[in-house]
Amino acid sequence: MKKYRLILSLITVDNDFQLEQAEAAEEAARRLEVDVEILFADGDSIEQSQQILRFVQARPGERPDGIIFEPVGGPALAVVARAAVDAGIGWVVLNKQVEYVKELRRSRIPVFVVTSDHVEMGRIQGYQLAALLPKGGTILSIEGPAESDACKLRIQGLSEMKPANIQVKTMRGNWTEFSAFHSVKSWLRLSTSQHEAIAAVAAQNDAMAVGAKKAFEEFAHEFGGRPHFQDLPFLGMDGVPTGGQAWVKSMVLAATVVAPPLAGTAVELLVRTLRTGNVVPEITVMDPYSFPALPAIKPHAERGMATAGRG
Repeated sequence: MKKYRLILSLITVDNDFQLEQAEAAEEAARRLEVDVEILFADGDSIEQSQQILRFVQARPGERPDGIIFEPVGGPALAVVARAAVDAGIGWVVLNKQVEYVKELRRSRIPVFVVTSDHVEMGRIQGYQLAALLPKGGTILSIEGPAESDACKLRIQGLSEMKPANIQVKTMRGNWTEFSAFHSVKSWLRLSTSQHEAIAAVAAQNDAMAVGAKKAFEEFAHEFGGRPHFQDLPFLGMDGVPTGGQAWVKSMVLAATVVAPPLAGTAVELLVRTLRTGNVVPEITVMDPYSFPALPAIKPHAERGMATAGRG
């Protein structure tokens, strides 16, 4: 049996969900007895394009059998995708639905998408906020890059399901703890921000939620920030076991939304179609879920009293 060789290109090493993607791909590759080489693009779409293009333009005997990648942003490498398929290389897109996939599937080369249900992730965070803040209030939402489909769809879901008595104030991050820390720290230094009645902070991933929390804590320590800033509930998304879920258990975060890793599923589907020739669906959607489960999320005031009672 031929031993297939795959390339996995991910966005950044500074994100626990991306690292879990890599681990899931490696585990699937070991189990299926294929080789997978993992690359990180450092959040740079040009770097990602150049990394992948080197494999596409390699001599025929040196080309991989398939490329799996999570786009940094922009048009998801449409030109590179066509070149890969023309070279006989399978092409799998993670976490982004792109129009060119339908066109490229007309060939015999495997081309498909594996994605989280980002709208549902936003909806779940809306439900979590409703449970935490039954009386409503203003939340600070830390969103990902504006060009990111995941960001846009999560905003859509949150807007659909948050109660009308919860208002949203937004700022941008770049999916990393560092980016959210500096965005929030800069915002907190504004005199107008210090008078905002923020009831919770909801980030579009766990890393940004933790970065935001560190910014609030540092602000309170250095500048004697408003006392209630130190007791805000922070919510994230991605929910990897060693990241978001562990932070919820240790009460660093109030809740997260678990998005199952996609890369392992992508490896399995790609190897299956390479070995059997069976066509896999154009889009495979992985369902998220709340952590903790929604019925277990109590109003923030009650949670605070319960915590105080254990002291």
